[in-house]
Amino acid sequence: MEHITETPTLKAPAERFTGDVHLNMLASPTEPARLAAALVRFTPGARTNWHSHALGQVLHVTDGVGLVGTRDGDVVRISAGDTITCPAGEEHWHGATDSTFMAHIAIVVGDGTGDGASWLEPVTDEQYAAALARTASRPR
Repeated sequence: MEHITETPTLKAPAERFTGDVHLNMLASPTEPARLAAALVRFTPGARTNWHSHALGQVLHVTDGVGLVGTRDGDVVRISAGDTITCPAGEEHWHGATDSTFMAHIAIVVGDGTGDGASWLEPVTDEQYAAALARTASRPR
């Protein structure tokens, strides 16, 4: 057993995120384990780039309101208590709305060569605005 009392807060790399995003690693795998988990905090308007995970990803929202979008145009508005599962290989993005912070726990299983993430291009301002507009009138 390992009791971890504190993890450093790191600024997420600008080449993978738009806006200010901070993370705390909750679980970093040591062989043979492959499970990684992080608390990720997004400021209003901040979001990930498009990306996918070789073995999928689970997101559990702990605070605020955000969005998750997929390449096929599906977008969902998420808030505290919601859990989203992203299947293996699905290109997606996630982040805060334009007016609220959002925090989630991101859980991934690495593929043996890292965290299994394939990072792609940024979500454009136009894509982000369209996602906000599509979900603005949806009831929570």
